[in-house]
Amino acid sequence: MTLEDAAWPTPLATVDALPQLAAALLLDQWGVLHDGHQPYPGAIAALRRLRQAGMRVVILSNSGRSGAENTGILQRMGFESALFDAVVSAGDDARDAILHPDEPFHAALGPRCLLLTRDSDTALADGLGREVLPATLEAVEQADFLLLMSMDAPRQSVAGWEPLLARAAARRLPMVCGNPDLDRVTPEGRLLEAPGRVAQRYAALGGPLRLHGKPHPRIYRYCLRLLAAQHIDASRVVAVGDSLAHDIAGAHAAGLRSVLVAGGVHAGQLADPAGHAARALFREAGVVPDWIIPTFR
Repeated sequence: MTLEDAAWPTPLATVDALPQLAAALLLDQWGVLHDGHQPYPGAIAALRRLRQAGMRVVILSNSGRSGAENTGILQRMGFESALFDAVVSAGDDARDAILHPDEPFHAALGPRCLLLTRDSDTALADGLGREVLPATLEAVEQADFLLLMSMDAPRQSVAGWEPLLARAAARRLPMVCGNPDLDRVTPEGRLLEAPGRVAQRYAALGGPLRLHGKPHPRIYRYCLRLLAAQHIDASRVVAVGDSLAHDIAGAHAAGLRSVLVAGGVHAGQLADPAGHAARALFREAGVVPDWIIPTFR
């Protein structure tokens, strides 16, 4: 829905209503199912109930890690593989676009890739057939493009990477971002910078940029093809997430209905989903979810 629509998001108390609304979910993970360390209370039980009701579930994540890696992370938290049909990640979408370019931006990328990521995530550029360079000012001079996949905030930050970004932008190096989230929620409820903030700054500096993942259309086309293979039409798919800018805006652009989980990244503004803070938030985002639910349980 848009702000011009007369209807406001319909409140849902629990996920039990979802099987009457849809046959399949595109389901966010971080901020909806878990906090990055452990499941939210009731999330595993909620998924079990939905699967018992026959729902298809594709977990759609803006993580730079592969779908297989995210599957392992979910399983270690207690989300057994029977609880979902597939995990699709923004990182996989970015890697696929580099390996199988379907637009000139990716086709023109050169052989030397400067990787911006957590120190532990250097494998995120494996399999691309590129020479991977470290994130240093010296390496910017040899690089053909930047690949932004993750960050270890607050140790890594937009400000800390600013000199590198400014030099790369001056050279007009293309950046491919495989994690466009602007913020992530800590287990304590604090917001930390996420890679999307780095990409946002790079674009402001004049650097050429392509973002992958939610809310961008390429990843939705892939998910809908997966579900179409199971004879599920897009009209029977609902997207569930906690970010207006990513989950809800992406669903809207893809022509899908959506459910906003109020207890995630916007928790402070959605304490009262019908209050002034919530309305200001929806107005700023320019989209309104079809439904709103306190938590995924």
